[in-house]
Amino acid sequence: MTLAGVLHALVSSLAAIPPAEWAAVVLALAYLLLALRQDPWCWACAIASSAIYLALFSQGGLVMQAVLQVFYIFMGAYGWWAWRGGRAVAAGRALPVSCWAATTHAGAVAAVLVATLVNGWIVAGSQGGLVPYVDAFVAWASVLATWMVARKVLENWLYWIVVDAVAAALYWSQGFHATSVLFVLYVVIAARAYFAWRTDYLRAGTNPAGPTHA
Repeated sequence: MTLAGVLHALVSSLAAIPPAEWAAVVLALAYLLLALRQDPWCWACAIASSAIYLALFSQGGLVMQAVLQVFYIFMGAYGWWAWRGGRAVAAGRALPVSCWAATTHAGAVAAVLVATLVNGWIVAGSQGGLVPYVDAFVAWASVLATWMVARKVLENWLYWIVVDAVAAALYWSQGFHATSVLFVLYVVIAARAYFAWRTDYLRAGTNPAGPTHA
């Protein structure tokens, strides 16, 4: 296929995307941009976007992605509380950016891989193929990374770079083209967000209290 043919197919695919998916995409993008700025309103956008995706993924047969949206909705509520009404806020200070120790990361990654293999094996028993494993990986890794965002753990953005790249391929293969393009953009924004949060983390290190570790 020529380049012109590829571009025509891409434009045609994007033009056929339903309004509901576009709404979810816009809200999801707003969530990420606000999270980059550590604005607690990002969680309101996350809840709205997840509610739409819950319906879309249920209809599209991505079981784990649909279940993941339920988790996102609850985490949106928790993130709003943690960033606006948690213990740090009650004490008169914003929840600080923190880092995890290498051992914590190792344990978290191992847990995600085990959950992926078990979950993927169970779902693959009825569906077959590689998709259930990829779907499970995106779901469980997203659970971990979302918790890290809610707790303002710096490395969450490094996790998201990997998760978003894998998710982009998964969503494209399942026909969610606008969402796939969004997740490619997510990779770029996640990289930018990492350096933005890292600047805040290092700046906190110049204060008497110093940076914190989650």
